[in-house]
This record gives sequence, structure tokens and C-alpha cells, in this order.
Amino acid sequence: MSESAPAPDGLALVEALVNTLDLESGADALDTAEGRAPFGIAEAELAEVRELRESLRAVCLAHAGHPPHRAVTPLGELLARAPLYVAVDERDGSASLAPADEGPLLSRVAAAVAHALTAGTWLRLKACELPECHWAYYDRSPAGRRRWCSMSVCGARVKMRRYRAKPERT
Repeated sequence: MSESAPAPDGLALVEALVNTLDLESGADALDTAEGRAPFGIAEAELAEVRELRESLRAVCLAHAGHPPHRAVTPLGELLARAPLYVAVDERDGSASLAPADEGPLLSRVAAAVAHALTAGTWLRLKACELPECHWAYYDRSPAGRRRWCSMSVCGARVKMRRYRAKPERT
């Protein structure tokens, strides 16, 4: 639903994973081989990947100041299982956390979160406040206070509901 550019760097992976489920329609891109292909996951991994997705969504909601949409496994517990190592660039000596194995999605997500933490971008990945949406988006607003994935869709819905809920003035 988002009307903005994808999140920077590895956060684009996290954003895309969260957005594989359309809460409004119930459509889950992970139900198809085509939907799983960009993440390199097999059908046998679906339960773990869905658990990761909903834990990420809960954190994105927290970044936006909203309570979790449902009970989930804490993201820290899931990411603690991800094998990472410190990769040092031989040319400039810079270092970063990298997946110990490029295969597991969990390790790629953990590396993306670690990079976003050091880059200062982690808290900008949020979820839309509209309960039937909760689409992940990257908040590029100067003040970091964006509330909806799309002002023209979700923002308009909320504003219209508020307008309609106001008592008529005579």
C-alpha cells in the first residue's frame, strides 16, 4: 500500500517480508512459490518465516507508538538464533555483521537489523496505524512522525472516519 520508496539498504528486505501479508484481504504472498522466491525460502520453512514476519510487524508497530496487533514471539529471541559474524573490509577496515550463511532468511534479517541499528535507520521502519492495514513503511518525514503507509489511502480513511464521527452542528 505504501506510496513511498522502499526502505534503504537491508531494511528493504524486512519491509518486503512484513508486507507479504495483506491484512485487509488476507492474501499471503508466501502461500505461493513465486511469493517465496524473493526471500529464498522453502515451503517447509513457512511457519518460522511467518513467526518472524509477525514479530517484525510488532516491532514496526512499536516504532510507530502502537501496541502489538497480537501476541508474538519477541523479535530479540528470534534474532538470537541467527548465526552472524563480523566481516571486516580489507581495503578500508570497515566492519559489519554479516550472515554466517547467506541462505537462512533469519540471518539476513538479523544482519539487516544490525546494519540499520548502526546506521540509525532502524526506528524509521514503522507499521501503518490503521488496524486493517499495518503495512510496513520507511518513515522519511523530517520529524519522523508519519502515521500511515499511504496518506491517500489509509490516512484518508482515518480522516474520513473522524469526520463522519463528529456530531452534526446546527
